[in-house]
Amino acid sequence: MQVREAMSSQVLVVGPEHTLRQAARMMSARGVGSAVVIDPESEGIGIMTERDVLKAIGAGLDCDTERTGAHLTWDVVYAAPEWTVAEAAAAMARGGFRHLVVLDGREVAGVISVRDIMRVWAQGEVAATT
Repeated sequence: MQVREAMSSQVLVVGPEHTLRQAARMMSARGVGSAVVIDPESEGIGIMTERDVLKAIGAGLDCDTERTGAHLTWDVVYAAPEWTVAEAAAAMARGGFRHLVVLDGREVAGVISVRDIMRVWAQGEVAATT
């Protein structure tokens, strides 16, 4: 199965000036563990995860004043829609992360998470046993 079939194409996008609380509220409302951060002033695409929010809170930082731009990963590993789910899982395992931004050319096509991979593999296992 390819990443394009397993990924979520409904991507939460936030800007670097959103506060951590704003980003966390949006992530919670959408039931997602990450937000893609696009900075119109920059060339790159970043990602902020629930882990980034947790680290900031654990460090005693103020979620109402801290901005997402200061708490995200710019050094992102991107997946291509035509990768296999196994290739995405291997990239996550190598990098020690749970989300991959999926780029189709230079455009964000979606996000694939460990949860997506587990769902696909579990459905495959159920289908294989019935």
